[in-house]
Amino acid sequence: MECHSLIIAFTTFFALSLIPCSVLAKHPCNFPALFNFGDSNSDTGGLSAVFGQAPPPNGRSYFPGPAGRYSDGRLIVDFVAKSLGLPYLSAYLDALGANFSHGANFATAGSTIRPQNTTLQQSGFSPISLNVQYNQFYDFRRRSQTLRNRLGGIFEQLLPKEESFSRALYTFDIGQNDLTSGYFANMTVHQVRLYIPEVLHQFSDIVKWVHSQGGRFFWIHNTGPVGCLPYVLDRKPVPASDYDQYGCATPFNDLAQSFNRGLKQAVLELRKALPDAAITYVDIYSLKYALVAQHKKYGFEFPLRACCGHGGKYNFNVKLGCGAKKRINGKDVLIGKSCKNPEVYVNWDGVHYTQAANKWIFNQIKDGSYSDPPIPLKMACHRALS
Repeated sequence: MECHSLIIAFTTFFALSLIPCSVLAKHPCNFPALFNFGDSNSDTGGLSAVFGQAPPPNGRSYFPGPAGRYSDGRLIVDFVAKSLGLPYLSAYLDALGANFSHGANFATAGSTIRPQNTTLQQSGFSPISLNVQYNQFYDFRRRSQTLRNRLGGIFEQLLPKEESFSRALYTFDIGQNDLTSGYFANMTVHQVRLYIPEVLHQFSDIVKWVHSQGGRFFWIHNTGPVGCLPYVLDRKPVPASDYDQYGCATPFNDLAQSFNRGLKQAVLELRKALPDAAITYVDIYSLKYALVAQHKKYGFEFPLRACCGHGGKYNFNVKLGCGAKKRINGKDVLIGKSCKNPEVYVNWDGVHYTQAANKWIFNQIKDGSYSDPPIPLKMACHRALS
C-alpha cells in the first residue's frame, strides 16, 4: 500500500476511534426530510427555474439532459439524499412536478451569504442570498402545513408532515461566492478578509433562525479552495510566485482557509448558543484540494482544466461558458462543448465539479472522517460528548 493510502486509512481509523461509544451505540437518525441552503455547489434547479435552464451538456452523465444542476450529473447533496434513503431534492423555486414531502432545496447558483447590491446580469451573483432562502423556508414551513391541514388529499402526499421539520437534516454549502464576489469587484484579498466576520455573523443568524423554526440537526460544509478553480485562475491571475506547486493561486486559497477557520469558530459558538442542536462541521476544503494535489491517485487526469468550456489554458472563457453557442454564418454553433470523458476531470465548467469528483468527495465525508465532531452522516442527529 502506498504511503498516501496508508495515511488516508489511518486518518479514517483515527477519526472513527474518536467517535464516543455512546454515539456509536445509538441508532441511525432516520431523517424523514432534508432541507438544503446554498449556492451552485448544491443547487438542484433553483436558478434554472428563475433565470433559465442550465443548458446542455449539463446533466449529460446521469439525467441524461439538463436537470437544473451545473454539472454533468449529480451533486454532493444528491448523494447525501440518496445515502439517507430520500429522493433527490426538488428546488423550492421549481414547483412544476415537484414533490416536497421529503424536503426542499432553497439553494440557487450564484448565491451569497451577504446580500449583493448588484443584479445577476451585472455581476453574475444571485439576488437570492441566504437570508432570502431562509424567508422562502419560513414561508414554506407555514404554508405547507396550512395546505396539508386545510385541503388534505394530494397536498398530504406532496408536502412534509409537521414533525418532519424538527427531525430533518438541515444542510448548508455556501460562502464561496462571498469571497469571489469581492475578487471580481476588484477588491484586494485584504479587503475581502475584512468583511468575512460580517458574513459569518449573518450565517450564524440564519442558523439560529432555522433553529427557531424547529431545526435541530445541521450539517455544514466549509468552502473549497477557490484558488484552484479555473474561473478564478483565468479571470484573476496572480504573480508567478503566488502559485503553489499544483498551479493553484495561494492568496485566494489562504483567504478561503481564513473563512473556514472563522466558520469553524462560528459553529463552536452556535453549539454554545443552541445546546439542544447537533451541528456538524464538514471539511470540504481538504478533500477538494486533495483532488487537485493528488488527482492521479484518485483516478483523475485533469485537475485544473474544465471539461466543458472553450479555449485557453483552463478551457474556460467567461463569455463563452459550458453550453454556449455562437452564431456563425447564420447558424447557432455549439462552442462550449463537453469533453469526451468527464469522469477523469475534477472540474466540469470552470466553476463547478464533475459528478465523478462530487461522488468521490461524498464517499470521503459520509463516514465522518472529515467532520467535527467525527460523526457519520447517518448519525448526525447525535451530539458528540465533550
